[in-house]
Amino acid sequence: MGMSSEMRRLENKWNTRGIGSAWPKFLDYIDINGLRGWHGQRIEFPFPIVAIVGENGSGKSTILQAASSIYKSPNVNRFASDYFPDTTWDKITNIIINYSYREGQKSQTKSIRKPTDRWRGNPDRPTRYVDYIDLSRIQPISARMGYRKLANPTLKEKEAKPFEKSALDRYSNILGRQYESARMALTEADSHKKIPVVCAKDGVVYSGFHHGAGEVTIAELLQVDPKQNSLMLIDEIESSLHPRAQRRLIRDLAEKCRQLDLQIILTTHSPYILEELPLNGRLYIINEEEKTVVRGVSPEFAMTKMDEETYPECDVYVEDRRSAALLTEMLARYSKESVLRCGFISFGSAQVGCSLGQMIVKHCFPRPSCVFLDGDQAPADGCNILPGEDAPERVVFTGLEIKKWEGVAERIGRPYSEVADACKKAMAANDHKSWVRLVADTIVVGSDSLWEALCFCWVASVFPSDDARKTIRPIEDCLTSIVTTSSNVQRRLF
Repeated sequence: MGMSSEMRRLENKWNTRGIGSAWPKFLDYIDINGLRGWHGQRIEFPFPIVAIVGENGSGKSTILQAASSIYKSPNVNRFASDYFPDTTWDKITNIIINYSYREGQKSQTKSIRKPTDRWRGNPDRPTRYVDYIDLSRIQPISARMGYRKLANPTLKEKEAKPFEKSALDRYSNILGRQYESARMALTEADSHKKIPVVCAKDGVVYSGFHHGAGEVTIAELLQVDPKQNSLMLIDEIESSLHPRAQRRLIRDLAEKCRQLDLQIILTTHSPYILEELPLNGRLYIINEEEKTVVRGVSPEFAMTKMDEETYPECDVYVEDRRSAALLTEMLARYSKESVLRCGFISFGSAQVGCSLGQMIVKHCFPRPSCVFLDGDQAPADGCNILPGEDAPERVVFTGLEIKKWEGVAERIGRPYSEVADACKKAMAANDHKSWVRLVADTIVVGSDSLWEALCFCWVASVFPSDDARKTIRPIEDCLTSIVTTSSNVQRRLF
């Protein structure tokens, strides 16, 4: 799906920013050494909103806690010792957290470290407002320590802070319901424990003791009032929210980010959150023998890596679904028995593909795998290249144009003249990614169905059979290698 208008405006502001003008305070990267499985890997933040994805225990929360530790925050000044304490079971030593940050036009690199018993470098930390929103927000009101006693009808409301109109509008928009009013209330029994109280559109008033989990989560999240240029850290942003609410929340944060020049780092397991972000706002932590951080992953790639389903015998990594469809047609024509034995996984950007290629070279995958980059990419270790020396859309359209769209009209059941005219007009557009959609809209057919038909005809009438067999040979080799192993029982990479 396309990027939301809120995220698009944020991306435009980020891409056109002047030096030191927008986002005058920004954390560029951190690297963590000696802590919770991290051994000096660099985690870069190339966009104002970055989502970190990975399995449980991969180190996502550690990144948030390290980012919080490196700043002196005027609102709540936290230290690394608050997040990484010594305990009866844990002795934390030989830790180094390096970080690079920008203030105005200056960029500096510093560190906080714990060589033995004490943390060093705290006095040298830069100052910046930091809001760290952890998972305590998802605990039901009635289950929180000391809150149960507040569920007493004899108690009176002592004071309350109403939501401002802008906050109330945001609350209604994110949850997709209209609320007349909302407030955070205190009772006479406790002057610190706040309870969200809302009035629905029908006039019914109810407190956090009777809220849905998502209502409480968003009400408390909106109590965070980020300052200009501040850093916001959110652990598992999707918790307690259905998909539409997740999308609305990330769009709401994108608008706030643009208005206040915020930097937001969050963790998630949600494909809906990832779909809302541009490629440079997505990081995935591969948690094998040594952690690897890859940028620009697709939601499909991230979800596949965290899934526990049974998968085909060979994993074929491709840039997107169109590349997968092109390879599938070659396999269907020249190695039909291989199709159902392969699982295609979209990884997103070519940079991720190159990282996967390195894993192929190092034999990091415990099951047969191969990586294909689009034809417009340079050769890379461990990677195969799709034919044509150009993007798949350009290769297929150009080849079929020479063949006068042979077989396409019959394949999709549309008049030849309509198909030929629509394809010719679409090819005039600069963005080749839009060609399939433009043709599909014109001749009224599904984009996926059209692309599959184009690939079928291209493989059948344009691409030489010897070249097609050469292209799919790495996949066949992977499948052949399974037969030679002592066991066909495969485990997932993650």
